[in-house]
Amino acid sequence: MSTPQAKLDLTNVTKVFYPHTVNERVALKAVSLSLREGDFVTIIGSNGAGKSTLLNVIAGVHRPEAGSIRIDGREVSRYADFQRARYISRVFQDPMAGTSPHLTIEQNLAMALARGSRRGLRRGVSARKRDRFREELATLELGLEDRLGVRVGMLSGGQRQALSLLMATFSEPEILLLDEHTAALDPQRAALVTRLTGEAVRRHGLTALMVTHNMEQALHLGNRLIMMHEGDIIFEIDAEAKAKATVPDLMKEFGKIRGATEALSDRTLLG
Repeated sequence: MSTPQAKLDLTNVTKVFYPHTVNERVALKAVSLSLREGDFVTIIGSNGAGKSTLLNVIAGVHRPEAGSIRIDGREVSRYADFQRARYISRVFQDPMAGTSPHLTIEQNLAMALARGSRRGLRRGVSARKRDRFREELATLELGLEDRLGVRVGMLSGGQRQALSLLMATFSEPEILLLDEHTAALDPQRAALVTRLTGEAVRRHGLTALMVTHNMEQALHLGNRLIMMHEGDIIFEIDAEAKAKATVPDLMKEFGKIRGATEALSDRTLLG
């Protein structure tokens, strides 16, 4: 339901793939969701639930057939993805997707900082910016603050994903989208990036949505949780209920809503 304080407001958003064909699939069914400034919503659901489609529609990768998308009161439903880039930052599952491998760490950070600003002739990175880059990189605890001149393609997957997270957050976007951004990492790096995510969102006061396949992560991060199934939001809990909820609670709720009687594992639910 819309509120005057909404930072992100989706109203009756519907997305259909291959419409009017035998392969027609309704990926989002009149989805409505409102986030106030500082909300951090984690999203779980079964395969094909519409989780990534929801992020893609918000980001402008897919245009909805119906409904309204507003960012800070601004109607963006018909904006292309590059037009929304000034308001939205995103971290993908693939560590290679969020950075430019042939550019240095410093150059990648400079591009991220310039997101949404007017393009034109600029001087090189100033000493002040370089100091800021080192300060921000130090929060990653990976020693990258001393490697500003290293090409990003030389970094490990975990290092690149941590850098992608930093690039997406330190420019303080209106909306941060996290699409299973720890799924491709080993457990140690995934735990680090998970912790860094929570710290970055809090530090910058960001409004964020995060799709995850990990229910423990979904419960640990953020102040709200939604569960999706077959293009609908079928369940939502606020910060108070979320703090008390457990993985078995979520599995029970999912089974109850589906009318399912079979035992469900974390991987079965989230795919």
